[in-house]
Amino acid sequence: MSKIKITVLLSVMLLASAPAFAATPVDAAHQVAAIDSVVAVVNDDVITRHELEERINTVIAQLKKQSTPLPEQTVLEKQILERMISEMLQAQYAKEAGLRIDDEQLDQAMTRIAQQNNFPATAAFLTKLESEGINIKKFREEIRAEILSTRLREREIDSKLVISDSEVDNYLSNKVKMGLDNDEYHLAHILVVVPEQASAEKIQAAHERADKALAQLTTGATFAQVAAGFSDANDALKGGDLGWRPGDRIPPLFLNVLKNLKPGQNSSILRSPSGFHILKLVDKRGGSAPVLITQTHARHILIKTSEIVADADAKKQIIEIKQRIEGGAGFAEQAKRYSQDGSAQQGGDLDWLSPGQTVAEFEEEMNKLKIGETGIVHSQFGWHLIEVLARRNTDVSDQQKRQQARIAIGTFKSEDLYQDWLRQLRDRAFVEYRDEQK
Repeated sequence: MSKIKITVLLSVMLLASAPAFAATPVDAAHQVAAIDSVVAVVNDDVITRHELEERINTVIAQLKKQSTPLPEQTVLEKQILERMISEMLQAQYAKEAGLRIDDEQLDQAMTRIAQQNNFPATAAFLTKLESEGINIKKFREEIRAEILSTRLREREIDSKLVISDSEVDNYLSNKVKMGLDNDEYHLAHILVVVPEQASAEKIQAAHERADKALAQLTTGATFAQVAAGFSDANDALKGGDLGWRPGDRIPPLFLNVLKNLKPGQNSSILRSPSGFHILKLVDKRGGSAPVLITQTHARHILIKTSEIVADADAKKQIIEIKQRIEGGAGFAEQAKRYSQDGSAQQGGDLDWLSPGQTVAEFEEEMNKLKIGETGIVHSQFGWHLIEVLARRNTDVSDQQKRQQARIAIGTFKSEDLYQDWLRQLRDRAFVEYRDEQK
C-alpha cells in the first residue's frame, strides 16, 4: 500500500519512537540521563536529548524513504538542532505577540489536508495515518506549528511589504532588456546564510562551508544529500527542492546562471544579500502566461477574530448578518455597518478580482458561487460573507504582466526580509548549547 503524501509545507513530522534501554539498572539509569539531558537552552525553554533524537530518527526515516543518502551524523544533528532552535524562537515570539491557533482552526486545516489527500472524511484520513505509525497528537501539533509559522510570517513580513509602481516598471523594463522568455524551471538550491552585518571572519566561514558543499557535489554526492547536510533553508531536509518556478519569479542573478545550465547540472557558488547559494537545474520546460482570464466582481463583509472576539463569536455574527440580508437587508448597508475590512465604506465592493488576488480559501468559495449567490468562508483574517455580482472573461495582458511582476518582486523581497527577521530573532535570543553540542 502506498504511503500518504501530506500536502502541507512540513519539513518533518514527529513520529512516536521509543528509545531502547539496556536490561541492567545501572545502564538503564545512564541511558535515561543521556536521553533526558538538555542539549540547548533557548531563552526560558529547553530542547532535550530525547526531543532531538526523536527528530533525528524521523528525519533519517524520511530521507531513507526518499532514497536520499544520509549526511554525516554530526552534520545532520547540527542541522536539525538549529532548525529546532529556530522553530522554538518563532513559537516563543508568536506567544508573546498573542498569536495562537485554536482547535477549531486546526480541525479546519486537518479537513483540508484530508481532502487534498483524497479522503472525504477526516476520520478515515487519521485512521490511515495511524496505520502507518504516525502519532496523531504530534501530527496535529506539527500542523498547528506550521500554520502558526505561516501566520507569523504574514504578520511580520508579508503584511509590511511595499512594492512601488516604479519597482514594477523597472522590473518589466529589465525583463525586456534581458530578453526573458516564459520558460519555467524546476530548481533545487543550497543556501548558506550570512548574518546581517557579519564580520569578515563569519563571511569567510560561510563561504568555506559553501565550498565544502560544492566540493561534495563535485565528487559525486547527491544534491539532496548535500542540501540536507549544509543548507540553512527551510527546504533543506526535502533536498532543497523549490519545485517549478516561472522565469519572472527567479532573481535575475540566478536566472542568468540557469540559462547556461542543462537539466541535472549545478551552478557555482552565487552570492546574494541572504548568503551563498548553489543551484541545481532539475528540469526546464516552455511556458506561456495566460492572456484571457475569468474575473469575478464580488463584495464581502469581514468579521475579524482576535483575542477579544473568539472565532465562534465571529462566525455567529457573520451568520446573523447573512440571515438579515436574506430577509431583505441591503448587503452594502450591512457591510458599511459591520464589516472590518477596508472595503466597508464601499459597501464591501472588491471590484473585479483576478485569480490569485485573494487568499486561497476566499477564492475557492467565491468560485463556487453563482452570480447573485452568497456564501460564508473562514480565512486567516476571520469570517467572510461573499456575494458574487458578475463574471467576465477579459484580456488582461498588461495588468497580468504587472501583477506577475509585483508577485515576483514580493517573492524576492519577502524571502530576504524573512531571513533577516529570523537572524534578528536569533541575535536577540539567549541560546546556550549543552551536552556534547557545546
